[in-house]
Amino acid sequence: MSARPDTGGDAVARPIDIGLIDRVTDDGSLGPRRAVGASLQPTLAELSVPGRRTDQVPHPPADALAGIPDDLLRSSAPALPELSEPQVMRHFTNLSHLNHSIDGGFYPLGSCTMKHNPRVNETAARLPGFARLHPLAPDTLAQGTLELLWELQGMLSEVAGMAATTLQPAAGAHGELTGILVIRAYHRARGDVDRDEVIVPDSSHGTNPATASMAGFRTVTIPSAPDGGVDLEALRGALGPRTAAVMITNPSTLGLFERRIVEVLEATHAAGALAYMDGANMNAIMGRFRPGAASFDVMHLNLHKTFSTPHGGGGPGAGPVAVAAHLVPFLPAPLVVRETDGTFRLERDGERPGSIGRVRAYQGSVGVLVRAYAYIRTHGGPGLCRVTDDAVLAANYLRQRVGEAWDLPYAGPCKHEFVASGARLRRETGVRTLDVAKRLIDHGYHPPTVYFPLIVEECLLIEPTETETLADLDAFAEALLAVAREAHEQPELLHEAPLTTPVRRLDEATAARRPELRWRPMTGAETPCPQ
Repeated sequence: MSARPDTGGDAVARPIDIGLIDRVTDDGSLGPRRAVGASLQPTLAELSVPGRRTDQVPHPPADALAGIPDDLLRSSAPALPELSEPQVMRHFTNLSHLNHSIDGGFYPLGSCTMKHNPRVNETAARLPGFARLHPLAPDTLAQGTLELLWELQGMLSEVAGMAATTLQPAAGAHGELTGILVIRAYHRARGDVDRDEVIVPDSSHGTNPATASMAGFRTVTIPSAPDGGVDLEALRGALGPRTAAVMITNPSTLGLFERRIVEVLEATHAAGALAYMDGANMNAIMGRFRPGAASFDVMHLNLHKTFSTPHGGGGPGAGPVAVAAHLVPFLPAPLVVRETDGTFRLERDGERPGSIGRVRAYQGSVGVLVRAYAYIRTHGGPGLCRVTDDAVLAANYLRQRVGEAWDLPYAGPCKHEFVASGARLRRETGVRTLDVAKRLIDHGYHPPTVYFPLIVEECLLIEPTETETLADLDAFAEALLAVAREAHEQPELLHEAPLTTPVRRLDEATAARRPELRWRPMTGAETPCPQ
């Protein structure tokens, strides 16, 4: 209900239809109604009123434009929206409320580890000594930051069980590329130039084959075994003198720890190849399994996943790469080193002649690295082990809760995430996993990852993380079970979902092939997206 002045005189309370918003014109009358959701507001162009503005700078002198050549001057003012500052602030604040975030609710996005970012990390990153340090400041003026980076290199090496770590890579995929480039440099330094293949399982992250291709390798995909692990016979059949590396995500994107990891690593090294571990899922094994100690040669760590730095939104990320001792000479330069007198500096040009060089400007995303450092120092070793234990416990609890309605294709416990299949639900009701995901939005939840990994039919990939409470897990489980009941009782409801959002289900194929990238005025009442 909303009280608005009626054009008939007295103010009256009258309903506003869901999906329709009234626009009040300058004379106070009600303008045309527009077919948009109740929480979706007009665009800045629609809110614009000629002459409305905010003047916060002194008025320029009359001859301010006198020095600009005539051919560079506009003949008329640009057609920009004209609004007051409060209108602009409210517009963008309201738009931000349409986004789902981990600060606003449970975010069970499988393979992404969308967990809470502790505010103490934000406080640390905003300390003036870190936040205001110029990236080109000399080492003598950056001792505090260099010391933190040096300690973080050591901390991440300890977690990974590796000899050294570079902090330069910008995120996970960039870390993958850096690690594969290090492997390529290693083989070339040995004269082993015929190794031009990288083996990846069919359950790997999609970035793995893309990384291999970018580095100039040919990708060889091997199938998974029925239990979801690596098919050893397929691996041994693919290994050979042309194999440069095997990329293993462990735990895998199926949420499973590779039970045959010892055999996988032995076979890889016996063929003269190196073992790369995709560390995107370290949230499930941190403190409980050290890849380097198991004889992996190189791995990357996603700080925005395991170490709870901000995630997504196009902002800075961090994907440090840790390597075993025989690969240290090839790591990107410069690393941070500690002198015998206790001071810190960056490596000098040419100090490690085998280095693949820089992969990122300056020393990576230092603000993100400070957040990861604060997270590790806050928890300590025992705390990081507890993080792992809680993540695994949460995933297995949720898996057990939803198992009555969703098929669980792999037996036994999972790690930090699990896959569920809606194949049976689709056969019985015609409801697809995409319909389930859209209906979960109506229940107030961001959907989990769907249709990935590709090897699971009608896949849901769910990751609760360790930062959710038991009540949160139970509520999400009830939502999933409710959607399953709705699929049997009212399947048409799921086909039409979401029903409560400002924008209903989009034609994603058409949007991808023929995107509308420019705002255009509406061509008629209740026509929100003119063709």
